[in-house]
Amino acid sequence: MLASACSKYKYETVSGDPLKTRIYTLPNGLKVYMSVMKEQPRIQTAIAVRVGGKNDPAETTGLAHYFEHLMFKGTEKFGTSDYAAEKPMLDEIERLFEVYRKTTDEAERAAIYHRIDSISYEASKIAIPNEYDKLMAAIGANGTNAFTSQDMTVYVEDIPSNQIDNWAKIQADRFLNPVIRGFHTELETIYEEKNMSLTQDGRKIWEAMDAALFPNHPYGTQTVLGTQESLKNPSITNVKNYHKTYYVPNNMAVCVSGDFDPDQMIATIDKYFGGMQPNPDLPKLEFKPEEPITAPVVKEVYGPEAARVML
Repeated sequence: MLASACSKYKYETVSGDPLKTRIYTLPNGLKVYMSVMKEQPRIQTAIAVRVGGKNDPAETTGLAHYFEHLMFKGTEKFGTSDYAAEKPMLDEIERLFEVYRKTTDEAERAAIYHRIDSISYEASKIAIPNEYDKLMAAIGANGTNAFTSQDMTVYVEDIPSNQIDNWAKIQADRFLNPVIRGFHTELETIYEEKNMSLTQDGRKIWEAMDAALFPNHPYGTQTVLGTQESLKNPSITNVKNYHKTYYVPNNMAVCVSGDFDPDQMIATIDKYFGGMQPNPDLPKLEFKPEEPITAPVVKEVYGPEAARVML
């Protein structure tokens, strides 16, 4: 454990690391990884959350990936022209979706969805589409993106070195106070992504491999994109509970590499992220241990691409 002479923040290093990466842990549990590279006046950032497809509730698979998309919809401060007017409509949409997902009669479901669509249309008049992307573009960011795997969800930006404060301020608001808006229209995007995946041989092979290797673990029993049935019956309430449970500092890491002063960077991250409250009761993934594989397991999938083998 090393301490900078002019900083109150202590950090760890790894012996032999040529990049001399500093690893900080804030009092709330947030990990911060820093490596300084002065080649260009820019910084590659990544905010990683240790949660992914394996942590999806079985009743709403695909939730981690779906929430990744919703994280681009804004907060109470951006993404809307009048949050006070928007909030009652968003609350009603959430309530109706809980009724919708528990309703089996198709005519009733259609009527509820029509109501959801009508309220969503009114709410969309207040929402400001793509304002997060516009904010990032305004500070000169490149490569605005995110990805979800079975184990993690990661949000990336490449920012100019003189925009650290603006970047941290926007990101902290985004991770602390996301607002679930544009829910059902984004769901249609996700559903189309799922449909496209059904014709991707590579994805089908990976999913068959995981199902063979992990019959008891979520790696094999559910997929990152989720099932079509789950996507047809979403839950905003489950999404909010998921954010509250997993998007907490003791389950997150901020990673930065580029042209910056580490002491100033950690002070800025602490300024904006230090107030996040940890979750002392992070769920532990429970699953039945896998039996030893004692003989070859062969799975075949079919698709339009050339034949291939994965071992």
